[in-house]
Amino acid sequence: MSQQPAQQQTPPGSTGQMNPKPDHGEESYRGSGRLPDKATVITGADSGIGRAVAIAFAREGADVVIAYLDEHDDAKETARWVEQAGRRAVLVPGDLADPAHCRDVIARAVEEFGRVDVLVNNAAFQMNHETLEEISDEEWDRTLAINLSAFFHLTKAALPHMGPGSSIIGSSSVNSDNPTPTLLPYDVTKAGVANMTAALAQLLGSRGIRANSVAPGPIWTPLIPSTMPAEKVESFGADVPLGRPGQPAELAPVYVLLASDDGSYISGARVAVTGGKPIL
Repeated sequence: MSQQPAQQQTPPGSTGQMNPKPDHGEESYRGSGRLPDKATVITGADSGIGRAVAIAFAREGADVVIAYLDEHDDAKETARWVEQAGRRAVLVPGDLADPAHCRDVIARAVEEFGRVDVLVNNAAFQMNHETLEEISDEEWDRTLAINLSAFFHLTKAALPHMGPGSSIIGSSSVNSDNPTPTLLPYDVTKAGVANMTAALAQLLGSRGIRANSVAPGPIWTPLIPSTMPAEKVESFGADVPLGRPGQPAELAPVYVLLASDDGSYISGARVAVTGGKPIL
């Protein structure tokens, strides 16, 4: 069953061109003071899951560094919602494939907020390829750099500024256990995010820092029409038990839980938000 019209964009994609528009919780998310004055960094926060998490975090009382590539209009819209919630929004554009920029993102957060309480590694890149031969060396290296290596560089830079009770959250994917063959580099990185987060939980537990990951299923974000063929976009999400793609707003409460003191004993977990498709 078709969930959305066939459509395609140029990467990295724009929220404004999507049909239908994604729901980031703009009209539905209600905060309850679960992240009071938390200093948070969210990568890929211009759109999709990142925007939904930024809106939710702000309504829970957090200030937000919005790290993104170059989707300035989308990022400004996210910032508008954060500021409408009465919180600070700091826009930091740039390419997370560059380790130096990862360090700059954290440095800006520390400059603005004095610390990092929550790090959400969410930015990701993927492309669809029917054969292995279509994947260039450059694309392989860039996918790993953005999706996985950036997580390492951001975390390493943030740790000196994180104290007991801080939280690290990685965006993994159902693809980490159920790889889609046409998204091979992406699959590999999402398995890496899950593995890295599980290792971090063990490495950092003695410091009182928690690490968890979220494993989304098919979520309606600009990544989909900008990286998949139009005919696959049309049927996107139809093959999960709930029969539809998820909305970014449906992910945000999980990130809030993992970031907040309500999740104070949750570390080393991977939370599936997949519309019923199991992860192993």
